[in-house]
Formats: sequence, structure tokens, C-alpha cells
Amino acid sequence: MAENKEEMKKENETQKEEKKNKKVQEIVPKAEYDELDDRYKRILAEFENYKKRSSKERDNLYNSILADVVEVILPILDNLENAAKVETKDENYKQGVELVLKQFKDVLKSKGVEEIKTEGETFDPSLHEAVSSIQDENLGEKEIAQEYRKGYKIGDKVIRHSMVVVAN
Repeated sequence: MAENKEEMKKENETQKEEKKNKKVQEIVPKAEYDELDDRYKRILAEFENYKKRSSKERDNLYNSILADVVEVILPILDNLENAAKVETKDENYKQGVELVLKQFKDVLKSKGVEEIKTEGETFDPSLHEAVSSIQDENLGEKEIAQEYRKGYKIGDKVIRHSMVVVAN
């Protein structure tokens, strides 16, 4: 008798589940379900693309703003470099200027700002600005002989081109 009750109970549960599945099938036809599923997947993919695109735009905006700020303060860095090169009798003063210059360069480096390599490199118009040329048999064609002003870049973006003298 107890076994019959359990069997009847299981049958009732199975019938209830079948009715429930039938109702779900009646509520959303297969074709409509597939369409909704497809829309869901497309919207999810669009959202993922949006997140990637907005992240990339945010990074580009950050680098652009940083480049604008750095471009304004580069003349100050140039003046500090010139001050560090000047001969002085006061070694403590010179050491102080060199420490400030080092700190300045370290801050720029920590933000991804790099100096553009020049002397001994091949002239690249996307990185360098030629202010004059010389003839020198010891140097190769389009090799940079001298640097007038340092150039800087963040990643691939040039903040300021290097002013250089190009050989041959």
C-alpha cells in the first residue's frame, strides 16, 4: 500500500511537470524563443564590444590629455637640463638641480613618457625634425649627427619631435 502511494505521488509529480512544460511551450513558441535567444546573444556581443571600445577611448583620452600637459612642461625640463650642464663653483647647488632633473624625468617615465633616441639613429620624419644637414663621411646616409632639442613620446604618440642635424 505504501509503495502504491509513492508510485501515485511520483505519477502526480510527473504529470504536473508535463503540464508545466506544456504551458511553457504554449507561452513561447520555438521560433519565437529562437529569435529571442538570437537577439539576446547579439545584444550581449554588442555590449561587450561597447565595453572594449569605451575602454580604448578612455585610454586614448588619458594619453591625449597627458601629452598636452607634458608638452607644456617640456620647456621647463629643457631649462633644468641646461642648468645641470652649466659649470658652477657651488657643488651642492649643482647637485640639487641634478636631483630635481632626475626626479622630473622619473615622474615622466612613470607616466609612460619616453625620450626619442636620436644620435646614431637613422632619421625618421615621424619622430625627428631635421633643422640642417651636414656632409660627414664617417656617418651613414640619413644618420643623425647631432641633437638640438630632445623629443618625447607616449607609446606611439609623439609629444614633441626631436630637432636634429642629419648627415649626408
